[in-house]
Amino acid sequence: MENSLQGKSASFWQKYQLYFLLVAAIIIRQIPIVSIPLNWLETYFHEISHGIAALLTGGEIINIQLFATGAGLCTTQGGISFFITFFGYAGATVWGWLIFKLANSHQRTAQIFSGVMIVLLLTSIVLWARDLLTMIIIGSLAVMFVFTVKMRKLYYLQLLLKFFGLSILLNSLFSPTYLFDGRNLGDGAALASMTMVPELVWVLAWCVLAFAALYSLIKSNKSLHS
Repeated sequence: MENSLQGKSASFWQKYQLYFLLVAAIIIRQIPIVSIPLNWLETYFHEISHGIAALLTGGEIINIQLFATGAGLCTTQGGISFFITFFGYAGATVWGWLIFKLANSHQRTAQIFSGVMIVLLLTSIVLWARDLLTMIIIGSLAVMFVFTVKMRKLYYLQLLLKFFGLSILLNSLFSPTYLFDGRNLGDGAALASMTMVPELVWVLAWCVLAFAALYSLIKSNKSLHS
């Protein structure tokens, strides 16, 4: 009887784990000090996505800056401006979706991904960070992933990475709406200037993309535990 109850409890947790993690991510994002590392992580993926788009379209990354407030800037040269600009929010969505999927697939895969992230973060410090604050912030993120790799129970590593993935997706879902600040600045305004398509369209595109990614995770989770 006891084993049966434990099995039902475990099954309930597995079935609704994504929702618990999603609620936790929403709550923690509202806590000023605790949310700071998550803001840095989300901003890093946004800025590195700009940089990756530049590299993939024949350009280069000049530098990456991260600020204590959670803002960031990636300066690039060359490449296709449209893709570089669009891929900031879109790339962060892909990162969030990918992190959750990889962490959910296998414990060893989650551990390997953490190792890859450490290499990427350290590479960013060496090649693209030009100021001390950015080096400290990216270094802090690298240390955070070092601790995840050293977790004795890989199950907790999986949970943490899935939490990171959902946090990044939430940021990709809501952050584009902050572009409506009346200052005509940011990725949406830049795309509007390039294409003559209103900023609202680009913001909606990013939000829809993030929502679709989140929905796909929820749908696959339902299929897995149905």
